[in-house]
Amino acid sequence: QVQLLESGGGLVQAGGSLRLSCAPSGRTFSNHAVGWFRQAPGKDCEFVVAISWNSYRTDYADSVKGRFTISRDNAKNTVYLQMNSLKPEGTAVYYCAADLDARRLRTTPRYWGQGTQVTVSA
Repeated sequence: QVQLLESGGGLVQAGGSLRLSCAPSGRTFSNHAVGWFRQAPGKDCEFVVAISWNSYRTDYADSVKGRFTISRDNAKNTVYLQMNSLKPEGTAVYYCAADLDARRLRTTPRYWGQGTQVTVSA
């Protein structure tokens, strides 16, 4: 079992930046693909970005390409999401997710965090 802990959310003005972090509690996830999803009020949860276990592959939703960057440091057992040029429509709860299967991560990840709120003011 992998428990994921997100941190770094908060309130930021449009155009600003935030960096989210995700780390597992109690064990490593260095062999897992890790991704970020978000759910805005009244909307479905949507895929944002994913990174393979070895960082060789990253996949971004079109809505965040060029503004968000995912990275991981397996030595620190942490995945990061750098979010730049934030927009008000980026206001959502951001969830970290992980799975040994990178394809399954995109749709039904096995492990989820509790989420961290990101609010972007206009």
